[in-house]
Amino acid sequence: MLGSSLLGSIIEYYDFILYATAAALIFDKVFFGNLAPGLALFASFGTLAVGYVARPLGGIIFGHFGDLVGRKKMLVLSMMMMGFATIAIGLLPTTASIGVAAPVALVLLRMVQGISVGGEWGGATLMALEHAPASKRGFAAAFANAGGPAGGLLATFVVSGVSALTGDQFLVWGWRIPFLFSAVLIVVGMVIRLKVAESPVFKELDAKAESMEKERRSPIMRVLRNHPRIVVITLVASLGFYTCQGILTSWGVSVAVAEGVDRSTVLNIKGLAAVITIVVCFWAARLSDRIGRRAVLTFGGVLGVLWAFPALVLMHNGTAWGFMVAVLVGNGVVQGILAGPIGAYISELFPANVRYSGASLSYQGAATLGAGFTPMIATALTLAGGFVWVGVFWVAILVLGIIAVRVGPEGADSMQLKKHARGKQLQTH
Repeated sequence: MLGSSLLGSIIEYYDFILYATAAALIFDKVFFGNLAPGLALFASFGTLAVGYVARPLGGIIFGHFGDLVGRKKMLVLSMMMMGFATIAIGLLPTTASIGVAAPVALVLLRMVQGISVGGEWGGATLMALEHAPASKRGFAAAFANAGGPAGGLLATFVVSGVSALTGDQFLVWGWRIPFLFSAVLIVVGMVIRLKVAESPVFKELDAKAESMEKERRSPIMRVLRNHPRIVVITLVASLGFYTCQGILTSWGVSVAVAEGVDRSTVLNIKGLAAVITIVVCFWAARLSDRIGRRAVLTFGGVLGVLWAFPALVLMHNGTAWGFMVAVLVGNGVVQGILAGPIGAYISELFPANVRYSGASLSYQGAATLGAGFTPMIATALTLAGGFVWVGVFWVAILVLGIIAVRVGPEGADSMQLKKHARGKQLQTH
């Protein structure tokens, strides 16, 4: 079950993060080449943001039906939608061929991607978490979260490889290959997803469906009515993770290339950082099963605050080693620590009968505000006053995340595990 959750997420996030890489390196030239370079990059990041804006909508739609008809069905549908959108982008004519219709179609397809991945995370996380025993739920939920950096790793290496093979033709037609490669991944993913059993927690809820029919009718409204504080806390707690992603793996890539670092080198470094993110993500998740989600998230937030300004200085020094150190620590370690416990932390704070809707709403809202708008905000702040203001913005988001985690509760399962651990220590002494 955990393997299928990870693999499905890898495929979905390959498609979604592939677009982020293309937005930083390709789309400003292919779809917005008629604009000045700075404005073209801003417009390209604008289309990237559209996908993140659509993610909460996907979370609401898929969360609603995921809480009513099942996690598995929604995961299959989300993968089909993602595959269609990504392959269509790979076949899309450029602005030079069909004019303004090209960027308009690009935005619409990016919206489909956003809706799809908005439903993916909640379903994949809950399928892993709800199949796992309470003592391993943090670790289990991390398999879905690790799909993000793992999918990003795959996307980065595919783009880097195709770039090296196609050379000068990469911006002409080579960039399409990574998008069309999604067709192969989707077929593999669909075969795996169709074989996975439904969540046992949902099966139990479904067995009680008749007596709870009225109560189950609108899960998203129940979340907003009964759990608004938890939605806000979990959304803000997730912002730091996504802001790190937006600054380091989208905006930071464009900065490094603009400063003169070779494109393939940048992509390979980004891929290496993703490997570290995955390892740290699992370590942090397992640690959160022992000491609690809040403690691990607080530590990651503090580390991020301390690293923000050094990372920005290193990214702007125009060397591969500077970019590498900035991204390996910021993306690999800091983002990995924040990513590890966040899936279990959010999910455990919502009751099972509205968990898909509640967790998806807060997490995808954070994705929109954090990763979706951060590259645009960073670009605008740099144009307006220099990268120092990017650092101020980054630190402010991380501090807000720390505050949210500290004022919010610990998940019920995590609290029980901590009490059990303390009881065992007292018995030992």
